[in-house]
Amino acid sequence: MRKTLIIAAALAASLSLALGVYLAALTLRIHRQAGIDEARPADVILVLGAAAYHGRPSPVFRARLDHAYALYHAGLAPRLLTTGGAGGDPDFTESETGRDYLIGRGVPSEAIILEPRGDSTVYSTTAAAEILRRMGLQSAIVVTDGYHIYRSKTLLEARGITAYGSPRPVPASVRNQWRYWKLCSRQAIGLLLWQLGIRR
Repeated sequence: MRKTLIIAAALAASLSLALGVYLAALTLRIHRQAGIDEARPADVILVLGAAAYHGRPSPVFRARLDHAYALYHAGLAPRLLTTGGAGGDPDFTESETGRDYLIGRGVPSEAIILEPRGDSTVYSTTAAAEILRRMGLQSAIVVTDGYHIYRSKTLLEARGITAYGSPRPVPASVRNQWRYWKLCSRQAIGLLLWQLGIRR
């Protein structure tokens, strides 16, 4: 009995160590991706939603939208796709807020596609991929925060979309802060749960 317990404890320790090493390596990949801009010609620029207040984008969301607008203005894609549901706001979804902001910057409404129901990265990327497939579109420039790029790309690519990450600009000093590494590690955990089929 004691020998069995020792073996079980050793096995559990080995699994914990392997899991820790995997998450550490995944966190490092996520952090490295955060500093890479892969923007290039694509079918659409996909902007992942963030907080919005009474129809106005939060500073983080506005920075994403401004970056997406710059890519659109540079001619890298003929369309933009904004994602995100209500997020607690009964009158405006994140996707609608993003659309209205981009229209205010001069983007034609017909160039903007909405995904208005997503309440998580998994939901938004799944729904966005389905929209793109129905429209016959195959590639997307993904605009979000750097720590969010690797996971978003992985989810889109799993659904057959060629994805290029283009994070909203932040100073390198910010990416090297402990808080930023912590955000990367949370994305690693989220991706692992998705890989295990726990978070869909």
